[in-house]
Amino acid sequence: MCGRFTLNQSAAALAEVFHVEPVLDLAAGYNIAPTQMVATVLQNPESEKREFKQLYWGLIPSWAKDAGMGAKLINARAETVAEKPSFRSAFKHRRCLVIADGFYEWQRQQGKKQPFYFRLQDGQPFGFAGLWEKWRTPANKEIISCTILTTAANELLQPIHERMPVILEPQDYDLWLDSQVQTPQTLQQLLRPYPAPAMTAYPVSTLVNNSRHNSPECIIPLSEKNAPTDQLN
Repeated sequence: MCGRFTLNQSAAALAEVFHVEPVLDLAAGYNIAPTQMVATVLQNPESEKREFKQLYWGLIPSWAKDAGMGAKLINARAETVAEKPSFRSAFKHRRCLVIADGFYEWQRQQGKKQPFYFRLQDGQPFGFAGLWEKWRTPANKEIISCTILTTAANELLQPIHERMPVILEPQDYDLWLDSQVQTPQTLQQLLRPYPAPAMTAYPVSTLVNNSRHNSPECIIPLSEKNAPTDQLN
């Protein structure tokens, strides 16, 4: 699964990588967690232009009785996304990129869970394959939410976890965002493990275990001296 990720990039860098304007200046996110607002890219079906939007992380289906369902739907399995009632409509019509520049996964070690940080070798931001949905509260307030797709782990992640988020290749962004493309077979071929040689990983402090920690210390390699502890001040 994907339960935490990072995004620490300038608005100019995101605009250049994702070919979208304008991009809001975002506070650095070193420990982005479910139910928070996340940066995404959608395609406007009328203008066919990309749009930058901040969405609630945790997809709330249009038919949900309450918003609490979103906390249970932070991820969607690529293998079954076209079939599941919570995701199949969004998979056909409402796809997005969830912007990140790294993510965390945990490995069980001697009864404890050790966090690892994963990013691209070149440090560039990238787009997770995402889905989005609109839901209205009983007071008629609209909430636009999203989920991140996951697939089988690549060789880099396999020792840590069996799943990984789907990271799309930049050349596949247009196809993924195009709402006119609705054939599951066409879309499924994009939902593959990202090439392991293009990624890097290292263990980090358990600071990241608490979502209240949001600082550069979260991504410092554990091997560096004076690594922070997991105590929250």
